[in-house]
Amino acid sequence: MNLIVVSLITLGVIGCLAAVILFFVAQKFKVYEDPRIDEVAAVLPGANCGGCGFPGCRGFAEGCVKAETMDGLLCPVGGAPTMEKVASILGRTVTATDPMVAVVRCNGTCANRPRNNRYDGAPSCQIVANLYGGETGCSFGCLGYGDCVAACQFGAIKINPDTLLPEVDDEKCTACGACVKACPKNVIELRKKGPKSRRIFVSCVNKDKGAMARKACTAACIGCGKCAKECPFGAITVENNLAYIDFTKCRLCRKCVAVCPTGAIHELNFPPRAPQAPKPEAPKTEPVKAEAPKPEMAQAEVKTEVNTTPEKTNNQQA
Repeated sequence: MNLIVVSLITLGVIGCLAAVILFFVAQKFKVYEDPRIDEVAAVLPGANCGGCGFPGCRGFAEGCVKAETMDGLLCPVGGAPTMEKVASILGRTVTATDPMVAVVRCNGTCANRPRNNRYDGAPSCQIVANLYGGETGCSFGCLGYGDCVAACQFGAIKINPDTLLPEVDDEKCTACGACVKACPKNVIELRKKGPKSRRIFVSCVNKDKGAMARKACTAACIGCGKCAKECPFGAITVENNLAYIDFTKCRLCRKCVAVCPTGAIHELNFPPRAPQAPKPEAPKTEPVKAEAPKPEMAQAEVKTEVNTTPEKTNNQQA
């Protein structure tokens, strides 16, 4: 009996000493966490999409609290309303940013880009991109197996069954960038949504020379540079046989769309262009030809000169 009591007392003392030691160790190595992190995380949408550049909404909340200013911080899912709530919690001001949207820069439809082989394997763009260039002659364009659709958590992108190209729903897209990361061909990019969702962009990523690009796809950019010469704002550059429109400089004048010979430059959500009236043709004027004197009139003039000469002579003699 005494042995049991001694054992219990010994174990109790050891437990108390271990608890005291663990308490002081925990206090020594305690990591302080700002309580505002939980408040910021509570107002975030909780999508954990990674579009903000942080590992989930919790990481974004920590980044907002630790940052000195709100510049460069944006929750693409919550947008401006969510950022205003975050700024009010932290006692800061947030600058207004233009909304972004995902854009598919490929117009290689079934009609524009015919297939020359058939893939029989796992329906994944990543797998196909690692194996070979795809089922068409263009090794740069969209593969059409829907990795972007699987990556989107908001149902904002789908594959058109007629064109086999992804289409983005502007109203559902949050510009999280998940589809951009999922595309192995870098066909999808985030661009400024624009006023009234109006955008102009080059719907091609083919970097082959003009003849090869046009052979693979009839709607490909051939790098002719006409659009760059036409743009009055310097928003278009041509590099590696491919034109690119900088949306920060573009003023949506649409002059580049009219001069593109292949229709590679797309305009979205614009009103239809008014038909141009044909220019009036200048009236044709025929050169006036000098008429030759008639023979009868020429003879009459000669007779008159002959008759008047003697009269003048007689008068002088008189």
